[in-house]
Amino acid sequence: MSSSENKLQNNTLLATIKKIVSKQVFIPIAALLILVIFNLAADPSFFKISVDKSSSGDPIMSGFLVTILDNASELAILAIGMTLVTSASGGQDISVGSAIAIAGSVMLRVVCGTSARPESLHAPIIVAFLVCVLVSMAFGAFNGVLVSYCKIQPMVATLILFTAGRSIASWINNNQLPVVSDPKFGYYGNFIPGIPVPTPIFIAAICMIVIALILKFTNLRLYSQAVGINPHSSRLNGINPQLVKLLTFVILGACVAVAGFIKVSRLSTINYAVIAKDIEMDVILAVALGGNSLSGGKFSMTSSILGAYVIQFLTTTLIKFKVSANAIAAYKAVVVIILVVMSAPIVREKLGSLKKKVLSRKTVKEVA
Repeated sequence: MSSSENKLQNNTLLATIKKIVSKQVFIPIAALLILVIFNLAADPSFFKISVDKSSSGDPIMSGFLVTILDNASELAILAIGMTLVTSASGGQDISVGSAIAIAGSVMLRVVCGTSARPESLHAPIIVAFLVCVLVSMAFGAFNGVLVSYCKIQPMVATLILFTAGRSIASWINNNQLPVVSDPKFGYYGNFIPGIPVPTPIFIAAICMIVIALILKFTNLRLYSQAVGINPHSSRLNGINPQLVKLLTFVILGACVAVAGFIKVSRLSTINYAVIAKDIEMDVILAVALGGNSLSGGKFSMTSSILGAYVIQFLTTTLIKFKVSANAIAAYKAVVVIILVVMSAPIVREKLGSLKKKVLSRKTVKEVA
């Protein structure tokens, strides 16, 4: 093989690698591959999946991979709404954990009524869920109005609900901790009898399909990206920036309702102080890990969702290797620091100039 053919093959290979690396989805996939390789080397049994029997004798799938897919469901659902909010507003909603507490409290209030230990459901689960969605969307609209019409920074605007949300959730149920005795209520956060796959996995998949259809058949992606990049230019093109921002917060509110429903269904009760604690940080990290700019603009929904599963993969890996709960937050903080530093304009500029220098030196050598 001649030297010219070798150069052609090398250039083709470099072009292919460059094309792959430039894809936004490459970042979460690369992170996922690193975690997979690490666990394969440390303990191959990490990937073992088995079918066991529940206490009622029904088949259920178990294993670390099933746990990751199950526990990441709420995170993936929230990442959908957070991605849209980040894209349109150029900021993040830090109140989703508190909003989940409110959504779960509303859900339990409707199905339990005024009794903390009802013998039967006071309302159908679907009715309670719809009420939960409406309330969550209303709180999302509250945040959206503060951001879009009052011109308050998203993190500052959502700090109000972040601070007061859990108290509101407790007040909704008169500071009681309702417990649902009907086993059907627990199906949505655990297993449906006869189906070995955790129900939250199906719920997350349905949410992904719905948002994929919305983004495909509506202008939501175009509008949110246009508003995030330049709200003034988007206004000149007939787009209402305030309305778009408000809509993204309302959509996030709907995602919060679904996540809150799953959370309370898992245990058939609620702990206002603990439920979804610090989940907002994981959601924001998932969006950042997906390669999305936290200052708004273009986004990749697929990358954000993959980022959510990567975050849960990392959390499960740390738990599996018996890292203390307090230290897990520190490991995630390291990931946040790396992502923030790598996304900083000055760092990107330095990396770009370094890349140009390397390519120019290579070109000089080839010419010589």
